[in-house]
Amino acid sequence: RHPRGGSFIRPNKANFGVDFLTAVKDRYGLSDAQHGTEDMLVFGNKTVEFVGMDSIAEQQRQVKLNQLVDVSVCECAVSHAGQKEEISRTCANIRHINLSKNLISSWDTVTAIASEIQNLETFNISENKMKFPSTSTSVSNVFSKLRILALNQTDITWIEVLLCAPGWPALEELYLSSNNITVLERPNNVLQTLKLLDLSNNQLLDGNQLHLIAHLPRLEQLILRNTGISSIHFPDAGFGCKTKMFPSLKHLAVSDNHISQWSSINELDKLPSLRSLQCHNNPFADTEKNPETLRQLIIAKISQLEVLNKSEVHDISTDSLDDRKIFGNDWLAAGGNWNPEKNKPSEEFLAAHPRYPSLCLKYGAPEEGELKRQQPSTLKNQLLTLTIKCPEKPEQKPVEKKLPDSMTIQRVKGLLYRLLKIPGSELKLSYESSKLEGREVELDNDLKTLQFYSVENGDCVLVRW
Repeated sequence: RHPRGGSFIRPNKANFGVDFLTAVKDRYGLSDAQHGTEDMLVFGNKTVEFVGMDSIAEQQRQVKLNQLVDVSVCECAVSHAGQKEEISRTCANIRHINLSKNLISSWDTVTAIASEIQNLETFNISENKMKFPSTSTSVSNVFSKLRILALNQTDITWIEVLLCAPGWPALEELYLSSNNITVLERPNNVLQTLKLLDLSNNQLLDGNQLHLIAHLPRLEQLILRNTGISSIHFPDAGFGCKTKMFPSLKHLAVSDNHISQWSSINELDKLPSLRSLQCHNNPFADTEKNPETLRQLIIAKISQLEVLNKSEVHDISTDSLDDRKIFGNDWLAAGGNWNPEKNKPSEEFLAAHPRYPSLCLKYGAPEEGELKRQQPSTLKNQLLTLTIKCPEKPEQKPVEKKLPDSMTIQRVKGLLYRLLKIPGSELKLSYESSKLEGREVELDNDLKTLQFYSVENGDCVLVRW
C-alpha cells in the first residue's frame, strides 16, 4: 500500500461498514430486521397481529446478547464502535472477540470497542490495516484483563507495539505475524508478563535483534518462522555454560530461515530452559542427507531437548552414542585420546562439537571398531549382509540377505513375509550383534530404519510370530 496511493470509486458502490453491535446481531441472527414479521399470523384471508410481541422479542434478544461470551464477527465489515455505552448495556459478558478481516482503520476504534467490555481476555484484530499511535499513549484500564492479542497483518511496527504496550499490563500471548517489523528495541518496563511472542513472517535485520528481547522474564515460547535470520549467538556464555538470555524459553520455532551453520544449533544448548525446537527448512540440514542421522545430530547437540520438529525425543542416549561414533575420527585427529591424560582435543573441534567431551564422559569414548569411517555414498557401501533367523522355529534354516541400511522396519517385515512365507500374523523383530553379546535389541518402530537402530554388517535379525 503506497502512502499516497488511492482509488476512485462511486460513493454508492463503497461499503463504509457497520458498527460492532450491528455486526454481532446480524452474525447471531438477533437483529430487528430478522424478527420484524414474527408477530403477524394469517388465518384464511385475515391477518392477525399479536400486540406486545415486539417488546417480548426484544427482551428475548437482549437476554441472548447478554449470554454471549465468545463472539466472532470476522469479515462482517465492522468499521466503528457505535453509540457510546450501547455495547456495555447489551453484551456485558463478552470475554473473547474475533474482529479480524474487517474495516477497522484506527487503533482508537479498537480502544473504543474494548472500553465497553469489562472482562475482555482475548482480542483478535488481525488483517485490519490500521493507523497506530505515533506517540506514547496514556495508560488506562481498557485492556487491564487482556491475556491474548492477535495483530497479524496489521502493518504494525515494533516501535508502535512498544507505544501501545503500557496499556496491556496482563498480556501473556502476542501474535505479530506478517507485519513491518524489521528492527526490535528493548521492551523496558512493558511486556514483562509475556509468555508467547509470534514474530513469524517479519524480515528481521539479523539474528542479533533477538538480543533486544532476550530478557523478557516469563517468555516461554518464541515463534520466528521465516524471519530471515541466518545465525543465532549468545555471546555472554562460553561452551558448556548457560546464557542469561531467554531464562524461561521452553519452545523455539526457527523453521524456514537461512541458518546455514551447525554452530547456531550448538548455541541453542546454552538456553537453560529449552525443551522443544522446530527447525525445518534451514540450509544447515542440507549437510546430512539421511533424515534420521540429521535428527540424531540435533538431539545430541542440545542436551535437554524433549521434542524436535513436533516429534517426541524417546531415547537420547542412543542418539548421543551415534553422535560419538560419527565424529569419533575427527575427535582423534583433533587430539582426542582414550587415555584421559593425553585427551586434549583442539579448540576448533570443541567449538564445532561443544558437547562431545560431556557425551564421552557420560557414555565413554567410542571404541576404535565403532568409529564410522567416511565412505563413498554408493549402494554397495550402504548394503548390510544380515543373517535372518527364526529362534522359535528351529526347522526354518537361517537365510543370509543383503539389505540397504536406509530400509525401514516396515519394509523389512514385508520382505520377510514373502521370503519366509509366513501366514498373516504380526511379526516381532529384534537383532543380535557381536558387540552386544547376550543382548537383543528390539526393532519396535516400523517407521525407523536399520541405520537408526545401529544395525551393522554381520548382525543377526531374529524373527518371531
